[in-house]
Amino acid sequence: MVERVLATDATLELIDRLREKHGKLMFHQSGGCCDGSAPMCYPETEFRVGGNDVRLGEIGGCPFYMDADQFGYWKHTQLIIDVVPGRGHGFSVEAPEGVRFLTRSRVFTDDEVDALAAAK
Repeated sequence: MVERVLATDATLELIDRLREKHGKLMFHQSGGCCDGSAPMCYPETEFRVGGNDVRLGEIGGCPFYMDADQFGYWKHTQLIIDVVPGRGHGFSVEAPEGVRFLTRSRVFTDDEVDALAAAK
C-alpha cells in the first residue's frame, strides 16, 4: 500500500512526547501564507476539519489532513513530515519545544500513482 504521508523517526519521537503533554493529536496543512503552508499539530479537539479538507493518512497514530486546494498541488508527491530546529509562528503544539514540523516531499513513481488510483 502506498502511503501519501510519512514521518521521520525524529517526528515520531516528537509526536510521542507531545501526546504525553496534550493527549490525542492531529495534523493539518492548509497551504495558506507564512506558517499556513507548514504542517500544524493540534490537540485533536481544538481544530475543526472542514468539508474542503482531505485526509491523507496518519503519522504516529495522528490523522493528517490537507486543504483540498493545496492537495491539488501536492497530489503527485509523497509527504515526509520532518522536525527541524527553530520556532514557527503558528499555534502548532511543538512551537514551545524550539522545533517546528516541516514538509519534505518526493514525486511518486508511475507504479505508485497507478496503485493510488487503483485504491480509490
